[in-house]
Amino acid sequence: MKYAVVYESATGNTKMLAEEIKKALGDSECIYFGTAEGNIRSMTKDADIVFIGFWTDKGECSGKAAQYMGTLHDRNVFLFGTAGFGGSQQYFSEIIKRVSGCLPEGNVLAGTYMCQGKMPESVRKRYEAMQKEAPQDEKVKMMIENYDRALIHPDEEDLLHLREAVIESVSPEK
Repeated sequence: MKYAVVYESATGNTKMLAEEIKKALGDSECIYFGTAEGNIRSMTKDADIVFIGFWTDKGECSGKAAQYMGTLHDRNVFLFGTAGFGGSQQYFSEIIKRVSGCLPEGNVLAGTYMCQGKMPESVRKRYEAMQKEAPQDEKVKMMIENYDRALIHPDEEDLLHLREAVIESVSPEK
């Protein structure tokens, strides 16, 4: 089974997931591994399945990954991504639903995976500035707590769940 891994990663979290997919499936059948830039459609056209990774921006898919998805027709696709705000499977499912809308009709969604990812320090600094302006704001407090929880992600458990989802998506019994 030939496969391609195409990803967009702002902080390294989605790249970490992409590398885990390649590790789980091995190098021999990987026909493309890289970022969602340039003319990758021609480099991925012979893949039996395309793994597309994105980072989440305000609940939406990152731009270059979305653009690439729009070029695909009649393909098996596995979507994977990371989101700084996380911890809720419902939130991840909503993101996947929106992101899968970037795929034109006729593509088959073979599988999905999302997990929380650490955010840059600049985000925490922004939250701290917000907290200084409104010290009693519970929403800002929750945002800081979420930031702190995200610091360890993706972790080994996240990577294990990703591997399981990937293997399931390519298993012959599916």
